[in-house]
Amino acid sequence: MKVVTAHAMQDMDRRAIEEAGIPGTVLMENAGRGCADEIVAEFGLRGRAVILSGKGNNGGDGYVIARLLSQKGWQVRVVVLCTRDRITGDAATNLALLPESMVAYCHEEGLLASLYMEELFRADVIVDALLGTGLRSDVSSFYREAIELVNASGRPVVSVDIPTGIHATTGRILGAAVRAYITVTFACAKLGHVLFPGAEHTGRLAVVDIGIPAELMQEAPGYEFLNDESIRPLLRRRDRLAHKGTFGHCLIVAGSTGKTGAAALCANSTVRAGAGLVTLGVAESLHRILEVKTTEVMTVPLPDAGNGYLTNSAFPTIERLLEGRDAVAVGPGIDRHPGTVALVQQLVASVACPLVIDADGLNALAEDISVLRGAKSRSIVLTPHPGEMARLLGTSVPDVEAIRISVAEEFAREYGVYLVLKGARTIIASPDGISAINGSGNPGMATGGMGDVLTGIIVSLMGQGYSAWDASRMGVFIHGYAADMIAEEKGEIGMTATDVMEKLPYVFNKLLKNTLLSAFRTIGDL
Repeated sequence: MKVVTAHAMQDMDRRAIEEAGIPGTVLMENAGRGCADEIVAEFGLRGRAVILSGKGNNGGDGYVIARLLSQKGWQVRVVVLCTRDRITGDAATNLALLPESMVAYCHEEGLLASLYMEELFRADVIVDALLGTGLRSDVSSFYREAIELVNASGRPVVSVDIPTGIHATTGRILGAAVRAYITVTFACAKLGHVLFPGAEHTGRLAVVDIGIPAELMQEAPGYEFLNDESIRPLLRRRDRLAHKGTFGHCLIVAGSTGKTGAAALCANSTVRAGAGLVTLGVAESLHRILEVKTTEVMTVPLPDAGNGYLTNSAFPTIERLLEGRDAVAVGPGIDRHPGTVALVQQLVASVACPLVIDADGLNALAEDISVLRGAKSRSIVLTPHPGEMARLLGTSVPDVEAIRISVAEEFAREYGVYLVLKGARTIIASPDGISAINGSGNPGMATGGMGDVLTGIIVSLMGQGYSAWDASRMGVFIHGYAADMIAEEKGEIGMTATDVMEKLPYVFNKLLKNTLLSAFRTIGDL
C-alpha cells in the first residue's frame, strides 16, 4: 500500500484538476460518495447521523455525505463550526444543495455542547468532517471543544480523510484529536494514518478511489506500507528438488560472557527462517554453553584468551570461516570491549558477502562510522534501535524519534547501506532513496532478544538469495507478524523472543498458503 505526505496528496489533487481537467466538484462528490458508501456498509441503510463540518473542503465532503445519506433514508443533522459566509468554493456549492432545516451553524465556544450534545450522544454515527490534511497548527477554541465532545460521546466516529487534530504527514497530535472508528481517506493513505500516535486515532482505514488518474498516483512520491499483501509476492516457494545447499550457509559472529542468549537466539532464528546451514562463531571459553543452547546450528570456537569476548586475535579463524558463506551477521551480544570494537571494524572492512550488523556491532561502528565508507560488501544491513541510531549519529534519541523517516533515509543514502530503524512502525531505508514503513508488530515485542531474532531472520533471507532490500522488508514484517500471531493467541504481556522465533515457520506457511489461494482465485477469474 502506498502512503504519501499531505503535500504529495495536495499536489495530486491540484494536478487532477489542472492537468487532467477533473472539476473539484467531481472529486468532492466522489469523496463524499465513498464515505457514504462506507457508512452504509458498516451501519446499515437506516440510522441517525450527526455530521460536524468545518469551513474547508473537508466540510464540503461532509455536505455531500449528508445529502447522500439523507437520500438513502438516514436522519441527518449537519452542524457547521463557522458562519455561513465563510464557506466558499466547492464546499459552498454542496452546502447549497442541503435543505436549510438540516443545517445548523455553531461558531462560539459552549454552543455545541449546550445545543447539540443530546443529538451527538444519540447518534448512530458521528461524521468528523471538521479539519482535513491541511491542518498544521494546534486546534483550539470550539474545534477543540468539538473534538473533546465527540470523544466523550462514546458513539462510533467516521473521520473524513483523517481524524481532526492529526498532522497528516507526521502523525503528531495537534493539541487534541478525534478517535475514529473508521477513517475514510482518498486515493492514497497518508503518513499520519500509519505513524504513531496518529495510527491509534485512525481506527479501520478505508482508502477509496475518487477518480484521480492512476499515472498521477504512481508519479507521486511516497512510501511503501508493508502488509501481507505487499510481502506475499516476494516469498518464493521451495523447489521440490532443493537441498540444504540451496538455501544458503550463514555465519553468525556473536556472544560474550553474560550474553550467550543473544548469540543463540540469532543463530536459531536463522535456522527457523529457512537457512540451509548456519555456523555460529563464538568465544572459545563460551563454546560449550552455545553447543547446549543450539542443536541445528554448527558452532566454532574462536580464540578469546579465556576472556569471554572476541578481539582481533579471532580474525584469522573468522576469515577462514567466511569462505563459501552466503551471508554474515555480526554483533548480537558481542560486547563493547575495545578489542571487540577493532574486530568488528576489521570485519566490516573485509567481509565481501551480504552483511547484517546489529547490537554491539553497531556500537562498534559508532566508534568510527567512517569504516562503512571503505566496506567491501555492497549489501550491508544495519538494524539499530533509536538509542543505537543516536550513537551512530552522535545525537539524542528525541532528535532521532522526531524525524525517524528522514534520519533513516539520509543515513542510508550517505553511507550506502540498508537501514532498519526499529520501533513502533519500523522504517526500512535503502541507499537509493526508497523507503518502507512496517505495518506489523505490537508492544509485546518490547522485551530483550527481539532484535537478535530479527537479525537472524534478515541474514537467513539474504543467505537464501533475497536482495538486501527484499530481505530487510520481509524480515521486519515477518518478525512483527509472528508477534501479532502470538498476541492473538495468548496476548502481548509475557511474550518472549523465543515465542517469536518458534512462530516463524507458521508465518511463512500462512503467507505462502494465502499466496497459493490468491493464485487459484486469479486462475478462476480467467
